[in-house]
Amino acid sequence: MIDRLEGIARRYHEIEAEMGRPEVASDHAQLTKLAREQRTLREMVNAFEEYKRALHEAETAREMLKHEKDPEMQEYLRAEEHRASTQLDELDEKLKLLLLPKDPNDDRDVVVEIQGAEGGEEAALFAADLFRMYQKWAEHKGWKVEVVDMSPSEKGGLDKVEFEVHGQGAYSQLKYEGGVHRVQRVPKTEAQGRIHTSAATVAVMPEPDPVEVEIKPEDLDIKTSTSTGPGGQSVNTTYSAIRMTHKPTGLVVSMQDEKSQLQNREKALRVLRARLYDLKLDFKENRVTDHRIKLTLHRLDQVMGGDLDELVAALSNAERTAQLNGDST
Repeated sequence: MIDRLEGIARRYHEIEAEMGRPEVASDHAQLTKLAREQRTLREMVNAFEEYKRALHEAETAREMLKHEKDPEMQEYLRAEEHRASTQLDELDEKLKLLLLPKDPNDDRDVVVEIQGAEGGEEAALFAADLFRMYQKWAEHKGWKVEVVDMSPSEKGGLDKVEFEVHGQGAYSQLKYEGGVHRVQRVPKTEAQGRIHTSAATVAVMPEPDPVEVEIKPEDLDIKTSTSTGPGGQSVNTTYSAIRMTHKPTGLVVSMQDEKSQLQNREKALRVLRARLYDLKLDFKENRVTDHRIKLTLHRLDQVMGGDLDELVAALSNAERTAQLNGDST
């Protein structure tokens, strides 16, 4: 483990030196790439430096204890050796975890999309609850939340909300939230006190750097309009709302959160870039995932060509297993 950590520390300092070179400093793409690599190594390198300090302190206290005659000094050195050894054990465990393979997207900012699914107005209320939950969590983590697009429902819920989360390790924490979320409760909309099941979908996409996903101007169809409120009425007279269509993929992003058309355009581009990056990852890895049973197949091309047998067989087996285990869901 030590040899591996020494190699990582060397690479960290090599990156520092590379970033100081004029030709690298003037190359935004290369500088961004190196800065991201350095950021992924920083915590590991800092922990390794602490580990080496604690090791030196423990060995020094142990060596001094061999020759010390004074009882008070002996007691002090034993306490120092114990403190340093305890710290060493903690750092050893931390470094083992840090050395585990890491998702390269973990340190990225994210785009999150929440939509009410089954359950009508109650699903929209649940979507709003989820949004508030993520807002509070982000605040607790010291992350910044920026609303991209929001579609309120008639009774105070959210048919759809899209927002960015900016902060260290945002994707590493939020990536587990993607999927369908369900709640069983008596809705505010229920007059007779009956329990309903409602659902909302959450999509979590890592936000790439502009240099990683090229969007050509000629591939965009951009339409502008006045921003509208929940009931469809115009809320301002300037054409600040943006509807951006990426012609090669058909992806559409609508944006009206800001009063400035330029700001809405920039936000729309960031969201579109995140969606294209997410799409690119799946196609690049030839990956298709069924999140219901957590099955991933690396043959997207065959599945899109109509070969669904393996997916359907896995779903069928999962259903039979659930029945045998007495799980009716």
